Amino acid sequence: MPRPPSLPTALDALDRAFASEGPFPVTGCLYCYGEQGLAQLSGPLRHISDDLVSSVAAETPGHWGDFPRLYRRLVPRIIRPVVTGLFGIDEELVASRLVQAGWTTWDAPLTEALRDVWDAWWQTTLRTHPGPVPIRTALAVVTVATGGLSSWLDTWTGIRTTAADARLAGLVDDVLFESEFTDLSMGFYDEYHATAELVEWLLTDVRDRVADARPDALYRIEAFQTGARHGE
Repeated sequence: MPRPPSLPTALDALDRAFASEGPFPVTGCLYCYGEQGLAQLSGPLRHISDDLVSSVAAETPGHWGDFPRLYRRLVPRIIRPVVTGLFGIDEELVASRLVQAGWTTWDAPLTEALRDVWDAWWQTTLRTHPGPVPIRTALAVVTVATGGLSSWLDTWTGIRTTAADARLAGLVDDVLFESEFTDLSMGFYDEYHATAELVEWLLTDVRDRVADARPDALYRIEAFQTGARHGE
């Protein structure tokens, strides 16, 4: 499998792909955004304030006359700060909103550009430690956005670097806190249940790296798996 483009390259390509999403008359909740806010959202993308972009990124779909179209147009302004750790809202909420906006049904150039960003971001995250976004958050975003966890774990298996192992230690420390991995969900709305896949992965060939990261991790994970098999 070819290595994805670098994250800066993928983000620049995302900007170009979504440049086709031009201004349109935005309608929505006047109480929350007022005529001025709607007018700004209806104008050039570069003139929309960062605060307004953040607000729209987090807002519920029912606030807008055409939520999918508005979210699609704002994708370059939303995704870049998310993957660089500069957004002021919950990154997992952005993933949930993208799913609600039906991003996988958009025109192919748009979906392909966004998928390239997910791939590039995940590779960059695994190869960088420390990084601007916590590993569990990054994993949750790509998992919820794409509707699957296993491919991202497979990529992790194949990257055997000091940074990737340090990221693994961070994830293990996080999910083992108060045995949270026994009921681990991802997404702002806990829409993706990850326990079974994650436990299975942690007990594959990656187990030696887990043991190095957290000596007691394998015992606790294996105990959970044994209990689950016996219905405990």
